[in-house]
Amino acid sequence: MKHVKLLVLGGTQFVGRTLVDEAVGAGWEVTVLNRSGTAHTPGVVALQGDRTAENGLAALCAGEWDVVVDTWSWAPIAVRSAAEVLADRADRYVYISSRSVYRAPVPAGATEAHRTVECDPDDIAFNNYSRTKAGAEQALRLVFGERALVVRPGLILGPHENIGRLPWWLNAIADGGLVPAPGPESLDLQYIDARDLSRWTLSAAARGLSGDYDAVSASGHATMGTLLAACLESTHSKAQLVWLDPGTLQAHGVTPWIDFPIWIPPGPDHDMMHGSDVSKAYSAGLVCRPVADTVADTWSWLQSLGRVAPQRADRPTVGMSSGRLKTLLTR
Repeated sequence: MKHVKLLVLGGTQFVGRTLVDEAVGAGWEVTVLNRSGTAHTPGVVALQGDRTAENGLAALCAGEWDVVVDTWSWAPIAVRSAAEVLADRADRYVYISSRSVYRAPVPAGATEAHRTVECDPDDIAFNNYSRTKAGAEQALRLVFGERALVVRPGLILGPHENIGRLPWWLNAIADGGLVPAPGPESLDLQYIDARDLSRWTLSAAARGLSGDYDAVSASGHATMGTLLAACLESTHSKAQLVWLDPGTLQAHGVTPWIDFPIWIPPGPDHDMMHGSDVSKAYSAGLVCRPVADTVADTWSWLQSLGRVAPQRADRPTVGMSSGRLKTLLTR
């Protein structure tokens, strides 16, 4: 990629941090703005600012950038405010949104053309995740127009994950013994490694792409079976997977996505999360690494933290306790 001046709003957690690392690795000149005024990556210029406070964007009143990347997940007005401050001093503004913006039901094979939820680009409060992300998208378009790139990932995995989904599976399997596995084993998964998301986003911005892109792997890039097999291989665990069908799990009160992270049984919710048509992003150069690589690298990172992954304060803790897992197997 060519040399680019990049501004990342945030840049300290998961996707933002990965974006910074990828940009620095590509030789870009990187600046971050966050509340702490710090950066994890050497060579990054760190500015301090709280975009929820009055004059919180004052540090951005000087300087020019080729690309801005924003991962904001709260009140849409913050994205509009940042975009207005940067409108004359940034060529392109990228917003990391979410496939959650689509209005249910979202059938398998849906594309970026599927309708989105109702929202308010000037909302000053966090209502719910879907409307917040959709509102932020609209806020950006109002200011940057054709210079706006909206990236909509779904499930994001990889090192530095601060939700706990893949770390939970890795820890559960590393502990050994019998491990309940939610079936069917052939259930298709659709996700993206944060590093692949970051690499493609930066490349797309540098190439001048605009518009909306669903950025996840093709459905079937992995399955529950290949994901958990990769966990077994990476942890060198002697755990035994006990595959349970969705009906059995439902009968025992198992909550998809929460009790068993990543897993959603076949049906409308699975179609929405794991069945989208991502040919537009693939045609624009998206490449997704094998699931075994994502799992192995996440396990190495997790071990470096003593197997205790960071947890976002605004997200629920996912995964059953070991006690509930044993009770489920007993039943």
